[in-house]
Amino acid sequence: MATQEDTHVVAEPRTEFGKGAARRIRAAHKIPAVIYGHGTDPQHVTLPGHQVSLILRKANAVLELSIEGKEQLALVKDVQKDPVLQIIEHIDLIVVRRGEKVEVEVPIILEGESYSGTIATQDTSTIAVEVEATHIPERFVVSIEGLEEGTLIHAKDVELPSGATLVSDPELVVVGITIPAATESEENAEAAEGEAASSDESAE
Repeated sequence: MATQEDTHVVAEPRTEFGKGAARRIRAAHKIPAVIYGHGTDPQHVTLPGHQVSLILRKANAVLELSIEGKEQLALVKDVQKDPVLQIIEHIDLIVVRRGEKVEVEVPIILEGESYSGTIATQDTSTIAVEVEATHIPERFVVSIEGLEEGTLIHAKDVELPSGATLVSDPELVVVGITIPAATESEENAEAAEGEAASSDESAE
């Protein structure tokens, strides 16, 4: 996980706007961003591109911004990327305060292997929780080790850290354990082959 030093970012106030200005900012290996929330006027800034790209490898990153000597915590709310080049084009940040709770979507990672002959189908990749802005989990790990056919793990079954509250529907299915339907598919294929053979004989 990122340390306090990793997330401390020096941001520069931005006075130029428009596509041309944004292109110049990105050409200088920086990222245009806007900070809003808590009734404050939107604040436009530029962020160091390489450093912020590394921080964004973690979901729900909170940046400790230094803007002209003033410190500000901000949660990364939205990252806009070029669909082809995957270059970060713009970032939306929300003002947060220490101790304040925020609602975020946290990724779910499956661990282990279900019972032999079964497969685990992950129905959702994230669940929503309310948690302190400075203590957002990087991920939730759900063990499927040895689980048998028919087992369902719901959002309410995911172990949350102290202070976190589930926001998603408790009955939301996270993962289900099933037996592959290969046998049924093979039977259908054989039936189709049989029908084709009968048609050929009739034609003769």
